[in-house]
Amino acid sequence: MTAISERPTQVTSAAQTQTDTPPRPRLLMAVSILCAAGMLAGTLLALTYAGTDVIQGDVQRLFYFHVPSITGAFVAFSLGLAGSLGYLFTRSLRWDRLALAAIEVGFVLALINVLLGSIWARPTWNTWWTSSDPRMLSAAIMMLICLAYLILRKGLAEGERGRQVAAVLGIVLMAAVIVTFVITRFRADTIHPVVIGPSPQNSENVFGMTPRMGVTFAFNMAVWAGLLAPALIWWRVRLEKAAGRVRGS
Repeated sequence: MTAISERPTQVTSAAQTQTDTPPRPRLLMAVSILCAAGMLAGTLLALTYAGTDVIQGDVQRLFYFHVPSITGAFVAFSLGLAGSLGYLFTRSLRWDRLALAAIEVGFVLALINVLLGSIWARPTWNTWWTSSDPRMLSAAIMMLICLAYLILRKGLAEGERGRQVAAVLGIVLMAAVIVTFVITRFRADTIHPVVIGPSPQNSENVFGMTPRMGVTFAFNMAVWAGLLAPALIWWRVRLEKAAGRVRGS
């Protein structure tokens, strides 16, 4: 009689566990599939369709990932700013999860940008890195602030007070991101070209892009900024929500 009475309880418990696990949204799955297909197509375009740059050679192909990765990071950091501001105004954990997820993804994408830039700079500028360049220095400061945010969240930010401090740091991080993007317009002592807004480099088409190069560049920009960054953030938010359920928060 005891075994018979325990069996429905076990079945109920298993059913409850399955119910407590939220299903994956169809939209998220669709975006993820499109993102994977877009990343594959963008890589093939960069390696085959775009053609070889007559001046830089094959190393120029890194630009099809170098620039899109920082553009995707900018999208992520912007969502991190929105999450930080949202949490400061509402104290809702939903906004805090968005800020954490977005800044983590932004850090990874920005790191990819820095690494690819260093690989490109070695044969082109004969240096992996130089702290005397304003753009490189501002990028390093941006990465350090981002790393400080993540360390704060993982090791020190406990409770509402810690989340508030992290939100303020998320706002400071976005300020550093903006400086990194626009610093070439205000500092002439940089080896980076001015590519945001009107400039001699843009008017002369300093990158010398052919139509095929332009298509490849624009396609990868759209994939990294419009698909990859949002998809990764969405998955990371779901992971943080699952961790919150385990913690009981």
